[in-house]
Amino acid sequence: RLLRNRMRGSCFVSGFLGVGSTVRPGLERDILVRNRRPSVGSDRLRMVISDSKPAAAVSKPTHKPLSPCFSSGPCKKRPGYSLDALADAPLGRSHRSKLALGKLREAYSLTKSLLGLPEGYQVAIVPASDTGAVEMAMWSMLGERPVDICHWESFGKGWYGDVVKELKIKEVNEITADYGQLPDMTKVNPAHDVVFTWNGTTSGVRVPAGADWISDDREGVTICDATSGIFAMSLPWNKLDVVTYSWQKVLGGEAAHGMIILSPKAIERLESYTPPWPMPKIFRMTKKGKLDEKLFDGSVINTVSMMCVEDYLDALKWVQDLGGVPGVEAKSMRNLKVLEDFVGSRSWIHFLAADEKIRSNTSVCLTLDLPKEKVKEMEKLLEAENVALDINSYRDAPPGLRIWCGATVEEDDLQALCEWLEYTYEQVK
Repeated sequence: RLLRNRMRGSCFVSGFLGVGSTVRPGLERDILVRNRRPSVGSDRLRMVISDSKPAAAVSKPTHKPLSPCFSSGPCKKRPGYSLDALADAPLGRSHRSKLALGKLREAYSLTKSLLGLPEGYQVAIVPASDTGAVEMAMWSMLGERPVDICHWESFGKGWYGDVVKELKIKEVNEITADYGQLPDMTKVNPAHDVVFTWNGTTSGVRVPAGADWISDDREGVTICDATSGIFAMSLPWNKLDVVTYSWQKVLGGEAAHGMIILSPKAIERLESYTPPWPMPKIFRMTKKGKLDEKLFDGSVINTVSMMCVEDYLDALKWVQDLGGVPGVEAKSMRNLKVLEDFVGSRSWIHFLAADEKIRSNTSVCLTLDLPKEKVKEMEKLLEAENVALDINSYRDAPPGLRIWCGATVEEDDLQALCEWLEYTYEQVK
């Protein structure tokens, strides 16, 4: 009779399934029947009757993240953000006015303070986001000696291409690794200049804290693209001569403006070396062979958006309220822990950076046991439900998901997202 019922109504009996079998939750009811076969060894059997149609393995979650913004750039605004934060922006005023210049100087001063920059380090706002800042450094400083370029994702590879194809520097050493891996950084020659990213935004792989592979007695300069790491990761300033970033990553600021930080060693290079190629105006950091000190005192190369500057100031004050870089980093690490707990308890999802020592705590890249088109289906379902937006992997990276875990994202939202990841995976697999 049980077998006949099983055929008719998708009946499953615990004695048939065996101990520890998994039953689809939320779509069953239990009934107790008296056992008429003494060989089973019990006077009762637990029988679960499911719907006649195949049931979903995971129920649809009942709550969603309060914010679906998990993009790796531009990133989510800080918690509690509103346009009221821009009320004091000197709109309609010249960026050279006393009021606007005061805002720019405040931004420089607060940046130095929060990052804990050593004496003699200089900060400036430059055109064209982080990309412009990196190009500015390379065009202004490289060519004096051989260059080592370390890359393990798309942006670092782009810097390599520019140095070889555009600047046409002859002595270039490429130190590279596949997505999810970090190259052997000990191959960097301290007599060479070096260009590298601190955090690979498109691979989820970061340089471990300390950067012991950079010699304290180096002869070359170190140029570090730190755009998706700075403010969320401790940087060894004594080992970094040029650091670049934009406001749109960890700070959740607005795009188009770049930041460049120079050490005394970098300034010395600027003042002692003149590249053999023409220098575009937006890359010039010197005047008459000396550092353009006005650039690093608020007199920007081209017109900035004072609205965006006000937004940057708001983000810096938020960092201050969190306890500075340590507070931002701690919150980002808690966010990463949410994903680590989820991935660690599932067999179908994996970190692209398998080694936790090099795993990013901001741009977290994941792979799934699904073909590319199924991953796309997941992304579309999450977007349609307004659960997660813009979490697709970068176009040059392996298929998967990329989830921002910076401190502008809330831990509760990541926990809610994890429930939806499991649900949508079950829907498309």
